[in-house]
Amino acid sequence: MRYVIIGCGNVGMELARRWTAAGHRVTGTTTTPGRVGELREVCSDVAVLRGSDRAAVQRVVEEADAVVLTVSPRLTRSFDAAQRVAEYADTLTASARTAVEAHPRVVFTSSVSVYGAGTGAVVDEDTPVTGDPDASPRNFAAAEAAVLATAGGAVVRIPDVYGHPRDMDYPARVKLAHEMLGGSVPFSAEALLYRIDYRDAASALGFVVGEGLTGIYNAVPDAVAPRTNAEVFGEICAAGGWPPLTFRGEIRTPTVPVSSAKLRAAGFAFAH
Repeated sequence: MRYVIIGCGNVGMELARRWTAAGHRVTGTTTTPGRVGELREVCSDVAVLRGSDRAAVQRVVEEADAVVLTVSPRLTRSFDAAQRVAEYADTLTASARTAVEAHPRVVFTSSVSVYGAGTGAVVDEDTPVTGDPDASPRNFAAAEAAVLATAGGAVVRIPDVYGHPRDMDYPARVKLAHEMLGGSVPFSAEALLYRIDYRDAASALGFVVGEGLTGIYNAVPDAVAPRTNAEVFGEICAAGGWPPLTFRGEIRTPTVPVSSAKLRAAGFAFAH
């Protein structure tokens, strides 16, 4: 099989590594020329492009069996509401629209931010998408809509990704927030801090592609509901000797448990 992964960050690189090891031909993309050598270690071919570049995307997806979008807005441009507008629109919505114009089978890595705070006792794939105007849920939802409008489209909604050795861990993120942002972050204090190991995220995407699944799937480790942002980051601040963070509540994520029963019923199991 031939696959294209647009946006080879930690999750995309892990997925490429697995597919290449299984004997598939994988083209990985990056926006950074300096990462080409790194991608060549796990990909058959590498292309430097932005997901919103139609001509470039059309070239790399020719003869591919599936295209996986694992594009991620830059963290450094995600803290400020004004910066998020352009960053999320170009990285998410434009990339998704470009991909579906170029190929009939696109799997998009989305976010649980599309649910906002959530409604009801449990959030599942039937929970309505939030109407929150913030750039994060608005563009994730717009990208989803573009992908789901095609017969072969699939969306995998994931929470915050962690676990990769080069990830910025939570104490480092808190330090960054205090040093560069005055201790103010766009997230909500009462949201449950769901996380997924980058290997499980890659596994979920590979599962959806391999099983030929279409539609929406939550890939959120749901065995136990986690603690809130305020609780977790409050402890980190106390341990680091920093003042408590100010949560602006611009990006809302579920405050009630999230279910991944649909994905698990299809045969997927979280390993981490």
